[in-house]
Amino acid sequence: MASASRIVTLEDQWLLQKEKTLAWVRLGFSLAALLVVQLNPLRVAKFPLLSHISLFSFFFYSLLVLYLIKKEKWDSRVIGLVTTFLDILWISLMVFSTGGSRAPFFVYYLFPVITASSRYGIKGGLLVALAGAVLYGFIRFSPFWENPLAIDTFIIRTIYLFMLAYIFGFLSEFEKKQNQKLMALYKTAGEAATQEERRRIARELHDRLLQVLASLTLRLETCRRHLMDTREELSRELELMEQATRNSMEEIRRFLTGKDSQDFTPGILIEKLKEEMRFLRDGLGLQVVLESEPEDLTLPSQVEEEIYYVLREGLSNIARHSQASSAELLLTEAGAEVRGSLKDDGVGFDLSAARNGGGFGLISMEERINKLGGELSIETSPGKGTRISFRAPLRGENVAVQNQ
Repeated sequence: MASASRIVTLEDQWLLQKEKTLAWVRLGFSLAALLVVQLNPLRVAKFPLLSHISLFSFFFYSLLVLYLIKKEKWDSRVIGLVTTFLDILWISLMVFSTGGSRAPFFVYYLFPVITASSRYGIKGGLLVALAGAVLYGFIRFSPFWENPLAIDTFIIRTIYLFMLAYIFGFLSEFEKKQNQKLMALYKTAGEAATQEERRRIARELHDRLLQVLASLTLRLETCRRHLMDTREELSRELELMEQATRNSMEEIRRFLTGKDSQDFTPGILIEKLKEEMRFLRDGLGLQVVLESEPEDLTLPSQVEEEIYYVLREGLSNIARHSQASSAELLLTEAGAEVRGSLKDDGVGFDLSAARNGGGFGLISMEERINKLGGELSIETSPGKGTRISFRAPLRGENVAVQNQ
């Protein structure tokens, strides 16, 4: 019996559907056999009782198998093995009891041969074909029949069985190989989707939470080192850190409950960037320049959000790693695209080493711009500062998809 706790795979479902189809075909064969005998009663003249028993029992056996498969009472692999054995025995009994080697039911031997080939491939089909040929040969040479079948006809029919076994077995094995390839592709696609989801989660955690924590750390260090010049400055920094902490907590709650992050409110990009640049100036003492064209630059919400996280990552890197004395940020809306650049006069870095270092910063920046359908470039080398440039369409295909 099939276990209630057994996990049903796609292969199991396919095998079960195949067995249902074969069960209906078997039932059709049993009805056809009864009809043949009704049309020609002389077929059962020699062994009438045995003929009726074999024909009607085959019919009820076919009904029982169909019921068990539809109700999923048995494992499809078990029922396939059992029915293959019973089919060939029952058909041999029907052939023997309804006229021996000259009975009209030789074609029924094709059924177990084909089903075995479809289940077990070439070897299984040939084995069942051999069993059918042996049983049919026993009937052919039986002393009960006055006019047995000619040896050449027996040989030809035996060849039919083996040819069908090979052909259907070959097709079955080819089908299994194709299914295995499809399952392998399905598994690979699933693993790729899982990996992509992990990358997305890592990117979101890095850009939305780790950057905030890094910014809070810098602000706390600044507060500790300078204690601010006035109570108003200290109060403002503490207020900003408090708000950033609350926003991060809300992000974590939404993330854990599976909710999407809130979209950017259109028009706040420049204001947010001014706040980031203000910290570089007041907290770290950098000379900063922020320019936008037009001055009140307003972009689609999705574009603003992605660009903000890209630039915030760049500004965070300047604050933590660059040891720069100045930073310049330019944003320009040019026709149907937005262009931007962020440069500093810091120590720079080895770009290839940074890409291979396993961090998410540079990768996340490139992925976000690519998601908009744009391009991002980074120019840097040790001792020569860093320049990050990008361009992205305002209403490209990717943006439209993301906004849906």
